[in-house]
Amino acid sequence: MTAPDPTEERLALFIDHENVAIGARDIGYRFDIAPLTEALAERGRLVVRKAYADWNLFREDRRGMVDGNVELIEIPQRSDSVRKNAADIQMAVDAMELAFTRDFVSTFVIVSGDSDFTPLVGKLRELNKRVIGVGLKGSTSAMLPPACDEFLFYDRLEGAPKRQGSSSSPGHSRPKKKSGGKGGRGGGRNGVAATEPATDTTSTAASTEPAPVASKSQKQDLRTLERQITRTLTGLQSSSAGGSIQASNLKRALLRKDPTFSEQDLGFRGFRELLRHLEESGFITLTEGSAPGDPEVDLPAEGKNEDAAFIALRDTVRELMVELGGDPPLSGLKDQLRKRQPDFSEKDFGYSGFLQFCKAAVAKNVVEMDWEEDDQEYYLYVEDGEGSPAG
Repeated sequence: MTAPDPTEERLALFIDHENVAIGARDIGYRFDIAPLTEALAERGRLVVRKAYADWNLFREDRRGMVDGNVELIEIPQRSDSVRKNAADIQMAVDAMELAFTRDFVSTFVIVSGDSDFTPLVGKLRELNKRVIGVGLKGSTSAMLPPACDEFLFYDRLEGAPKRQGSSSSPGHSRPKKKSGGKGGRGGGRNGVAATEPATDTTSTAASTEPAPVASKSQKQDLRTLERQITRTLTGLQSSSAGGSIQASNLKRALLRKDPTFSEQDLGFRGFRELLRHLEESGFITLTEGSAPGDPEVDLPAEGKNEDAAFIALRDTVRELMVELGGDPPLSGLKDQLRKRQPDFSEKDFGYSGFLQFCKAAVAKNVVEMDWEEDDQEYYLYVEDGEGSPAG
C-alpha cells in the first residue's frame, strides 16, 4: 500500500517567494511552506519544490523553506541595474523545461499572485498539464485564478500563521444586532482583526491540534490521528469528483503529510484494522470497494455529536454578547468555546477550519454571522428565537 501509485498525480511546486512573502506580510500573515505542502499532499505527490528570490533579502525565511525540502533558487539583486521580473522569467523557463522533459509531472503549482504568470499557465495547460495557482486574497491579480484549473488562497489554508503580535482575544465587539434585522451595524469597533479568508485564527503552522504537550499518552496520539484522518479524508473528497476514497489512497495521503506514520505505533497490526476501529468509533464508514481488500472510506452522514457542538457555539456566542455588550468577533471565539468545552475541535466533524464550522452553523440556523468590511472581521450573533440545529 505504500508503493508509489502510477495513477496518482505528480506535482511540481514553483514559488515566487518575494510576491507571496510580501503579500502575506501586508495582510498580517507570515508565509510558511508547511500549510501549503499539507494542502498539496491531499492532491498528489510533490516531486519538485523550488522557490525563487534574492535570499539575502529573506534570510528569516530560509530555514523554514529548507526544512520543507524546497530548493532555493538564488536571484540576486544588482545595484547597478534594474532587473524587473528576473525571478519570474527564471521560474517560467524552469517550469517549461520541466514540462517538456518530465512527462510524469502531471500538475504544476504556481505560487504567485502576479498576472505575468498567466501566459505560463496557459502554455502549461496547452501541454495537457493541470495547473494549481496559489496566491493571497488581497494581492492576487484578477486575471490569474480563472486561468488555472484550481486556485488556492494561502490565507485560507488551514494553519496559515499570523505574524507575531496579532491578537486572538475578542477584546472588542460591535453593537448588538436588532432582532429580526440585518441593519444597524454602526460604528464603535476598533482594533485590527483577522482578515476575511482566515480559516482558523487560533492555528499556527502546525498540521494538527491541539498543541503538543510535554508528555503524551497513546490515547492522545490516537485522538490526534483520528482528527488527522478526518481532516485528510475531507480534503481528499473536496479535491476529487467522487465521494468515497479508497483506503490505499487515504494512507498514501497520510504518508505524504507524515512519512513516519505507522499504524503499528498505535497497536494496530494493519491499516484496515485501524480503519475498522475508526468505523466502530463512528468517525468513518467503510464499504466494499471495486478493488478486493481495498475498501472505500467515507465520513458518516451525520457528524459525531455535531449538533451538540453547534449548540455549544450558540451558547458561547450568547454569553459573549452579554459580556461584551455587542456581537463577538470570530477572532478568539474558538478560544472562548474551548474554555467552555476543552476537547472541542471542528476537525472531529470533518471541517478544515473554525470559519468553515461557523459557516455550517449559520447554514443550520444556529447562529448568524456578518462580514464587516471596515474591521475586516466576521461578527457572530444569535437572533431571538434561534434554537436547535436544523436538519
